[in-house]
Amino acid sequence: MSDRITAELLARWVHEFSGLVGVHHDRLNALDAAIGDADHGTNLDRGFTVVAAGLPAAPQLPGELLSHVGQTVVSNVGGAAGPLFGTFFLRLGDAVGNDPDLDARRFVLGLRAGVAGVVARGRAEAGDKTLYDVLAPAVDAIDAAASAQYDLPDVFHAGLLAASAGRDSTVDMLARKGRASYLGERSVGHLDPGAASACLLFTAATLALT
Repeated sequence: MSDRITAELLARWVHEFSGLVGVHHDRLNALDAAIGDADHGTNLDRGFTVVAAGLPAAPQLPGELLSHVGQTVVSNVGGAAGPLFGTFFLRLGDAVGNDPDLDARRFVLGLRAGVAGVVARGRAEAGDKTLYDVLAPAVDAIDAAASAQYDLPDVFHAGLLAASAGRDSTVDMLARKGRASYLGERSVGHLDPGAASACLLFTAATLALT
């Protein structure tokens, strides 16, 4: 495929993510039932169904498309996931701009801006047992692969491997943010639902952007 990232590919990424959320809806709720409100999958599925339905009419420039996605997420995804995922896409859109053909390096800058937005919104740090434990290592891996001038399939595969490892690492963590933090030591031994859904973002990228 081309080494450029177009609005069409970005829309496909979001559409793939919406589909994966639907497939994993029940599992995400089950993970959330152990340490949260049991509605993480429902909230994401409901909101991203609206996002996916609106993609054909969404702006066709990368930054505008991603910002539109972010705004729709904030308006339609309930719970803590709405502000976090919405901010991620809003910051990503602002950072990549509207060059019709993005390269991987510019996309990495956008991803880092998205992660910074999540940090600003949720005050999460590494080891807090949140989606940050997936986003940060995945973006670092994508950055390293892009800097090494890997082909896009390999760039995003590297991101997925790091995201999967980050997701799994949350099992043994003590939750320090969100509702799960109220459980104290009882949060240890459970996979964080936000980490699980964030990993799906990178699964979707390997399906759509490669």
